[in-house]
Amino acid sequence: MHINPYGEEPVRLALALANDPPATAAALAARCREAGFVIDVAVRPEDLTETLAFLDDWLAVVDAPDDATRAGRLNVLLQRAAAYPRLSNHAEDGWHLHYRDPDLPLAGALRALISVGTALHLSGRGMHRLGRCSAAGCAKPFADLSRTGRQRYCSPACGNRDAVRRHRSLTAASRHR
Repeated sequence: MHINPYGEEPVRLALALANDPPATAAALAARCREAGFVIDVAVRPEDLTETLAFLDDWLAVVDAPDDATRAGRLNVLLQRAAAYPRLSNHAEDGWHLHYRDPDLPLAGALRALISVGTALHLSGRGMHRLGRCSAAGCAKPFADLSRTGRQRYCSPACGNRDAVRRHRSLTAASRHR
């Protein structure tokens, strides 16, 4: 998976894994491959456990109450994933930057990819561009990839349900006047 300048694809992968965690290491690897992540190491059973623990730490970045806390939490993740950037053509799909050591296990590679992708997303688009869904009964994390930077819901379905709920509430209130 190549990281675009805004970190969108790694953040999308993190959200997909956090919102619907895989049950096995093989399922984790399959989901990563589907997302375009080239896995060139053996997948270990502990990759799942380590990835799920990392995603808990990543969700703490999503849930940070302010920009400084979010940056501090993300900096800890970046520190744990630190390696000098290097050019790689490991999949014969063109030269690109890797922010991880070669032969890193899958969990470590995901930690580096998602941490760097999240840092690029937040620094490039705005520190407020991660959050939890505002719809009643839904707390799924989302990344604001909108043009305006005002996303409040994890999906159009949640936004629509919330709009219908608000409309019905206003209609009911106006009938009781």
